[in-house]
Amino acid sequence: MKHAGIPPHGGRLVNRLSHGAERDAEEHIARTAPRIVLDAWAISDLELIAVGAFSPLEGFMGKDDYESVLERKRLANGLPWTIPITLAVTRSEAEKLGEGEPVALTDAGGRVLGVLYLEQKYRVEKEREARLVFATTDPTHPGVRRLSETGEIYLAGKISVLHRPEHREYQAYWLDPADTRRIFQQKGWRTIVGFQTRNPVHRAHEYIQKCALEIADGLFLHPLVGETKSDDIPTAVRMRCYEVLLQYYYPRDRVVLGVYPAAMRYAGPREAIFHAIVRKNYGCTHFIVGRDHAGVGNYYGSFEAHRIFDEFDPEELGITPLLFDNAFYCRRCGGMASAKTCPHEKSEHLILSGTEVRRRLRAGEPLPPEFTRPEVAEILAAAFGGEGGG
Repeated sequence: MKHAGIPPHGGRLVNRLSHGAERDAEEHIARTAPRIVLDAWAISDLELIAVGAFSPLEGFMGKDDYESVLERKRLANGLPWTIPITLAVTRSEAEKLGEGEPVALTDAGGRVLGVLYLEQKYRVEKEREARLVFATTDPTHPGVRRLSETGEIYLAGKISVLHRPEHREYQAYWLDPADTRRIFQQKGWRTIVGFQTRNPVHRAHEYIQKCALEIADGLFLHPLVGETKSDDIPTAVRMRCYEVLLQYYYPRDRVVLGVYPAAMRYAGPREAIFHAIVRKNYGCTHFIVGRDHAGVGNYYGSFEAHRIFDEFDPEELGITPLLFDNAFYCRRCGGMASAKTCPHEKSEHLILSGTEVRRRLRAGEPLPPEFTRPEVAEILAAAFGGEGGG
């Protein structure tokens, strides 16, 4: 008997991709409608709304949902949701747009990607949003900085996507929620663990993923390929690392690799909930939450991203978090472990920070096999050696 899978958030997988006669009609509308040029961040949000990754959202948030998300970590209807999905424009851009009218959404080259059916324009306080979403107003926080650089008027309304952004890279891994749900069903998986990453998978990640695989039917490795910090390891390098790991160290029939085209918000605990909800829409029943998930710098406590799950009823969230401590190689244990399983002193633990990893790569120093697989180390060394620090 085939398994129907976990319901999407809100009960229905949204589809705002326009086809056939409907698309022809909307193309006609877009030709004469006022235009807004989207940056890469907004384009990724547009696409993720359209394919249902952000279900139940059918467009960019109106003021009621926005306010509710900020204050209650829920949509106005009470459904758990922690990150505002909004479309910002400048005041002068907003003045040219009328509520109730369609707006053509284009990329930087002028190609029409979709139509926004503008329901509402509303002004926001960026500092308040930063404080509530990122728990800081520090302008050096990447999420706060991005927020401060966008317009102060938000446009709300349902969207239709006429032409998806061009994805020349990683085509085999470009899986929409409808695709992953079909794949999981075909494989007969009932329990699927999602793993979010913006970094190459090191031995610590591998250990956590394989612990999770012991209790689940399959692993959905879902690296983020949208905008990240400038010093994060480039997407192409990360993808090569995932491929080589899956080739040599994972059971092929129990792992699916797919790319997640979202921008990284670096919102810590709130983003942990958001990442879990999105993976639920992709069909995952469980989601790995590590130490300082989606964190940056020292803005969030190590386990705030774990504790925030206590604010929601498990049934209303609808996906089970698997909460892991930091993993490391312990010389005394002679293998991978975490604070939950290892009794030894920190001096016995091999832990390398991202900064230290980058320093070693730039200096041409080898990464120890206890930290990362040799095949991954080779890819990283070649990338950093060839790019002068990449």
